[in-house]
Amino acid sequence: MSLLDTVPAPHYFTPEHVQFRHMLRDWIAREVTPHVNDWDEAETFPRGLYRQAAAIGLLGMGYPEEYGGTPTDIFYKLILSEEMARPGCGGVAASLNSHTIGLPPVLAHGSAELKARIIPPVLTGEKIAALAVTEPGGGSDVAALKTRAVRDGDHYVVTGEKVFITSGMRADFITVAVRTDPASKGPNGISALLVPGDTPGLERTALKKMGWWASDTAHLRFDSCRVPVANLIGEEHRGFKTFMTNFNSERLGMAAQAVGYAEACFDEALDWARQRVTFGEPLSQRQVIRHKLMDMLRKIDVSRCLIYDLASAQQHGRGDANQLVARICMAKVEATQCMQFCADAAVQILGGMGFMRGTKSERIYREVKVMMIGGGSEEIMKDLASRQLGI
Repeated sequence: MSLLDTVPAPHYFTPEHVQFRHMLRDWIAREVTPHVNDWDEAETFPRGLYRQAAAIGLLGMGYPEEYGGTPTDIFYKLILSEEMARPGCGGVAASLNSHTIGLPPVLAHGSAELKARIIPPVLTGEKIAALAVTEPGGGSDVAALKTRAVRDGDHYVVTGEKVFITSGMRADFITVAVRTDPASKGPNGISALLVPGDTPGLERTALKKMGWWASDTAHLRFDSCRVPVANLIGEEHRGFKTFMTNFNSERLGMAAQAVGYAEACFDEALDWARQRVTFGEPLSQRQVIRHKLMDMLRKIDVSRCLIYDLASAQQHGRGDANQLVARICMAKVEATQCMQFCADAAVQILGGMGFMRGTKSERIYREVKVMMIGGGSEEIMKDLASRQLGI
């Protein structure tokens, strides 16, 4: 049990939330945690884990029952983000939950036929969904994307590249941002298109990374891929808002996950400090170490309170929409900086062991930067927040 579990549960959580957390924590401790080091070293994890997660309802959280989902509120999703961070292996969490960014555009804007065809097999763990927005020359500048989809009868012909795509090697369905009106610039003329993973002309290349080893991350190349017009998500040329709305949920989830990783570092550092004896006393008896631990705890508590407050505001529709976007951006910055601080402090407290492969803190230390960059870099978050607030 984490020391943070002794803090009284905030009023945001019902008994059902708490019960779900305990169930999820038990499942992760049994089916995920014992294997994460091996999976990380192997740079993959069994595809069967998707079906196991689906069997206990994790993949279908927040989706309508008609597609095999379980309607839930935002706090169930935050619990999932926090608990999946507990094993300290971001690669597993990233790929296992890649549908949480790949499917929402389909659910929100897809045709009835597309939703019925795509969503159910993903929620049962039979198929894997991914999102492909980032391009080699674009980064966080979504409006600058160059991948083109030209209408040719009842198909689009897609040509271009995407990079840093989570689950890009395995994905059966890929929600792709494309430019359907090449004459338009910036956010205009962008559409969302569902590309099947077995589409001829789609080439995938696995990427080597600093962290998230267990997650497949790909460079995708679309070479005149023919995609049915029926796979258009929402209105043609009006897909930019679809992707921007999707980012809000992704960023809040990443913030919660970052705090979960920070807590995993705190727990490991505290456990080590209590066991490790130096000069006749446990490390935890050294004032300098206790201060490090309390700095970690303080940052975790501050970040988590901000995230819960924003989740409540979002769920109940409170506050100005622009301010909410700005605060979510700031929450991601605050939470990932908290993760960075706690990973560094934990490795320092563990000393030589912190530098050894196999500890949670070592893995999390390598994965800090992907959390600070993915979903919108820290610099982009601050700039977007300032513009939303008119600063």
